[in-house]
Amino acid sequence: MTYSVAVSGASGYAGGEILRILAAHPDVEIRTVTAHSNAGQKLIEHQPHLRSLAHLTLQETTPEVLSGHDIVFLALPHGQSGQYTDALRETPLVIDAGADHRLESVGEWDRFYGGVFHEPWTYGVPELLVGAGTQRDLLRGATRIAAPGCNASTVSLSLAPGVAAGVIDPGDIVTVLAVGPSGAGKSLKPHLLGSEILGTANPYAVGGTHRHIPEIRQALAGAAPDATAAIRISFTPVIVPMARGILATSTAPIASGASDDDIRAAWERAYGEETFVQLLPAGHFPRTADVLGANTALMGLAIDRDANRVVVVTAVDNLVKGTAGAAVQSMNIALGLPEGRALTVNGVAP
Repeated sequence: MTYSVAVSGASGYAGGEILRILAAHPDVEIRTVTAHSNAGQKLIEHQPHLRSLAHLTLQETTPEVLSGHDIVFLALPHGQSGQYTDALRETPLVIDAGADHRLESVGEWDRFYGGVFHEPWTYGVPELLVGAGTQRDLLRGATRIAAPGCNASTVSLSLAPGVAAGVIDPGDIVTVLAVGPSGAGKSLKPHLLGSEILGTANPYAVGGTHRHIPEIRQALAGAAPDATAAIRISFTPVIVPMARGILATSTAPIASGASDDDIRAAWERAYGEETFVQLLPAGHFPRTADVLGANTALMGLAIDRDANRVVVVTAVDNLVKGTAGAAVQSMNIALGLPEGRALTVNGVAP
């Protein structure tokens, strides 16, 4: 069976990356691409690297244009997806790359986003631990999927094994992330101009204000419901001059009585059989260069007994494993297709 696909926000970074992956997917046909201000223009004018899709023209983003497809991907700014998802009830599978359907708590949505709250959908991070299983179990047969926030899924995958196994204390999590500006989208923002970010590192959303914090808390609470009340996170992102990538350094205190073997075993159990989340050998740590273009999260683990903390360093391509790759991987699972179809573990170097 070939599934017909529409992609909204197709002129942006996330939409373009979804299209790049789907262009190589043998089970889908990209029939419709939409945009807002760029409607009426050729897709290739905005995504010149997508040569195989040069025949497509951007249409207006309306429920009427998006309906009638088997699968709709929404790659829209936060707060804009809900107006379309309400009107796409007849679409068999809808995948939202924005934040509108990620959070379960109305209070957290009001605090970090504001605007109309929409029902939470199945979270699109297949490898994330949930109770005795993984999020993959919930994605099978799903018809509504919320693709993750790139920073949020990186940190959640980094720490969920330790929280679930009880080998770290979730009450003092500290994470600092070096992130590429593509995660902020393609619209013009003066602070993301090349002249503003080249040769410098710029912190932002400091002091507990970043919108991905409640998403991380929610994910870690799913991995260990008994620890929900104890989860506290200090989260500091820093924009660095690389187009793509996240390097997240996350630390947490070692739980009382946890041995070094216990700690490493928690991550090995969680990811030892996974294709797209890989724990590196002891003493090895990833670079963002190793995951560019790939759907992999590479993870290095250190145990700092002097500081009594576990240190996890994780690298992802924010546009692939952080967004579009996670969305397509979740689509494959929901449809019963091979999970890795059209996705690769190989990066691009140099």
